[in-house]
This record gives sequence, C-alpha cells and structure tokens, in this order.
Amino acid sequence: MPDTPQSAPDAFWRSAKIFNLFRATMVAALAVANWSLERGLSFELQDRVSISWVSISYLGLIALYTVCLRLRWPNFRLLLSVQVGSDILFIVGLMHISGGFQSGIALLLLPYLAAAGLISRGRTTLFHAAMASIALLAQQGYLMVFDSAKSSDWFQVSMVSIACFATAWLAHRLASYATESERLAARRGNELANMAQINRLVIQDVSDGVLVIDELGVVRQFNQQAERLLGVGMVAGRTKLSEFSPALSRALNGWREGDSTLAPDPNNSSQRVRPRFMPVQVGSSATGTVIFLEDIERLRREAQQIKLAALGRLTANIAHEIRNPLSAIGHAAQLLAEDASDAASKRMTQIIIDNTKRLDRMVREVLDLNRRDRAEPVDIRLYEWLERFVAEFRATEGIAAEIALDCPQGAIARFDEGQLHQVVWNLCRNGWRYCSQQDGALSLKVAPLGDAWALQVRDDGAGVPLEDVGKLFEPFFTTDSKGTGLGLYIAREICAGNDSVLEYVPVSLGACFRITFSGRPA
Repeated sequence: MPDTPQSAPDAFWRSAKIFNLFRATMVAALAVANWSLERGLSFELQDRVSISWVSISYLGLIALYTVCLRLRWPNFRLLLSVQVGSDILFIVGLMHISGGFQSGIALLLLPYLAAAGLISRGRTTLFHAAMASIALLAQQGYLMVFDSAKSSDWFQVSMVSIACFATAWLAHRLASYATESERLAARRGNELANMAQINRLVIQDVSDGVLVIDELGVVRQFNQQAERLLGVGMVAGRTKLSEFSPALSRALNGWREGDSTLAPDPNNSSQRVRPRFMPVQVGSSATGTVIFLEDIERLRREAQQIKLAALGRLTANIAHEIRNPLSAIGHAAQLLAEDASDAASKRMTQIIIDNTKRLDRMVREVLDLNRRDRAEPVDIRLYEWLERFVAEFRATEGIAAEIALDCPQGAIARFDEGQLHQVVWNLCRNGWRYCSQQDGALSLKVAPLGDAWALQVRDDGAGVPLEDVGKLFEPFFTTDSKGTGLGLYIAREICAGNDSVLEYVPVSLGACFRITFSGRPA
C-alpha cells in the first residue's frame, strides 16, 4: 500500500469514496430504523436517544472523512485505518447500548471488514480484524466486570472474532486474485497495444497496398501504399469498398466465386494493380478479408532492373569483345566495296556496311547506359538554348521546313547541357521521322507545369498505337526495323539522372513527349 497520496492510484481513492458513501447510508438506515420501528432497536427510550446521538456524532465524522478524501489527506493507508477504527468503535458502541451480543449488531462488522479489505487490496485486512476482535473482547470484558454478563457470551464473542479473521482472510485472497488479474489484464493490454502498433508499422512499411475489409465490406484499415494505388478519400471504419472502388469490390466478389482478376475501371485508366485476397477467420467462420494490392508498374520496374543488371555486366566486355571485331568487319566491307565491279557485289557489301553501322550504334547506346548517372546539371536558359538547338538540328538533319518554337524568355531548366542535347535530339529526330515534314509539323513548346517548367516535343504524325504506349520506354522495344529500341529508354534514364521526368502525353493528333524539369523558381 503506498504511503503518500501522490503514489496511491486514483482507483484506491474512488473506492474509498464509495465505501464512505456506504458508511453514511448504513448509519442513516440505523437511525431511521431506531425511530421508525415500533420498539426501536432497544427496549428503553434512553438507549434509543443514545443511539441517535452516537449516529449523529458518527455522521459528523463521515462528513470530515468526505473532506479528507476530497483533499486526499493524509496518506491513503492511514486514512483508511482511521475510518475502519471508527467503524469498529461505532458498531461496538451500538452493540453495547443495545444490550451486547444479544442484539446481533456485532455481525455488521463483517461487511465493513470485507469492504475495507477489498479497498486496501488485502494489505491491512488482518490488522483491521485484530482491531475488531480486540474491541469485541474489551466490550465483553467490560460487561463481565460491571454488568454481570453471562459467561456463555464469551463463546459468541470468540465465534464473531473468528468470523472477523475469516472474513479478513477471504477479502485478502479475493483482493490478491483481483490484483493479479488486474496486472495480467494490464500486461495483456500492453502486449496487445504493442502488437497493434507493430502491425500498423509493418502494414505501413510493406511495398504492397494493404486493405483490411470486414464481413460487411467496410474498410477497417489501410496503408499509404493502398491510398497511392486506389486514391485518397478512404476513412477507416466508414468507407465501403463497393462505393470507393467498384472494380476492386467486383474482384473481391469474383475471388469468393473462384476468380481473382481485377476488372479495369473505365473511369480510371491509371489503375494498374493486381489484388491478392486472404481470408481472416476466427474459429470456423470467416469474419473479413485482407487485400494485398501489387503495383504492376513497380513489378515491371523491378523486372527491368533485373534485366538491366545483366545488361550492365554485359557492357563491361562489349568494347573489346564486339567493337573491335565490328570495326574490322566494317573496314573490310569498305575495302571490298572499292574493289567490287558488279552491282550484286556492291549491294552485298553495302548491306554489310549498313548493318555494321547499325550494330556500332547499338553498342554506343548500350555503353551510354553506364553513363546515365554522370550528370553535371547547370542552369540552362531554355529560350536561347532551344533557338541554337533548332538551328543546329535543321542544319544537321537537312530540314528545310520550319520547326515551331514557343518558349518564355525567363524559362530556366537545371540539366546537364550535353545530356539535354542528346535527349531532345532523339525526341526531335523521332518526331520528324513520323510527322508530315511540313512547316510546323514538329513543334517545341515550353510552359509552366506546377512549380516547374515542362518542354513538349510534338509532331502531327499517326501517333503511338494504344497497345504500344505501355512499352514505349522499355529497352529494346521498337517498331522501326532499323531501330535499336534503346533511344527512349536511355532518354528517360538520363532525365531521371537529372531529377527530371520524361513521359508520353496522349494527344488527339500525333505524338507528344514531355520533359518536366525539377522545380525551380523562374
């Protein structure tokens, strides 16, 4: 039992206040019974008056205890012992006034001792029982000396004293069980709280989206990855899956029927997830479902990284193992072309030369994959830079048509200048190849996008087929028989190395690629 009011738990003080209210109720009930019953609790009017005065005096003590409990003064153990002592004196006094053990009032000691033992968690119950036994023995001894009490009353006194100790021991045991159960419940509560916190951390840290759905289809828990894949707006415990994501709800229903395919949502073309469902069961009945959402784009990127890791190991030996023999083949083909006398020989040697150049270009582009992280970004004034670039591009590619250029004077991009030249040249060459090759068929436009600048390279050609849009930036994907399929992939990797983003923007006519530079003030 704590010795200071600060260390006593609030539950101890609340229990003591309830015990004090019980004490006041018992005293009031005794006072009412003393005057309302026909003969009262005693045989003489003088005894009834004495009982009333004792009750009134004790009610005053109870009022004082109420103030002490509110102020929590003095310490809890001392205050409880004083209260129990006054209870014992009050009950023994009533018993003495009412004629001793024959009145039966002594039995009121038992509930008081039991309540005090439970409140004190069993630490002072035996002490209180000893106080009650001493008071009973003292009262009986007084009657033997001054009132000629019967010697047979000593048996009743001993029985009540034994009952006091038995009640105290029982209260002590019950309090011990209650304390142990409270500690166990607190420990289990802490363990459950820790497990819940660990579960939240694990769910938030996993790379897949996680949704916990109850048996009514209400979202009970989700992580940030699920919000990224499905969109914001979910509220745990309130959002119904069928209303928030009908496609995923249909997939859940299909899984319950044996199909786990996520049907595409016609209103959300960017939704690219693959769900996995796990039932949550308690006993033999299913109570909910855990949905794992795999990001298809992330899986695709991981597959690409594996592919490129193998490609990176290959490029370390390409220069010596392929480039040198390739140079020898090209040089020999040129010598053969000089000595060729008939058209067939010239055509065959030209095929060798053309394919040698194509292989050499592919080798250079593969080697460029290892240089994509060697960027040295600088601030580039796009208006002046693009004017020089367009003039150089037209002169080098032999383009007579006008290339439309729209760029604000204050547009600035932070990029490696040589790498930006490589990326934009690749985009413009592809655009010029597929456009109508007239004035304005190829255009470059710079415009603000959020807090950054974006450069759009657009042509008026046939555009990119819908089924090929998702493969545009994959390495070695090409629709040109003479292409290597690495140009767009390398361009996107270079942009990523300069904290920029290269993406394809669907338009109504032609094709449009957009470079979004890192956000910088204009």
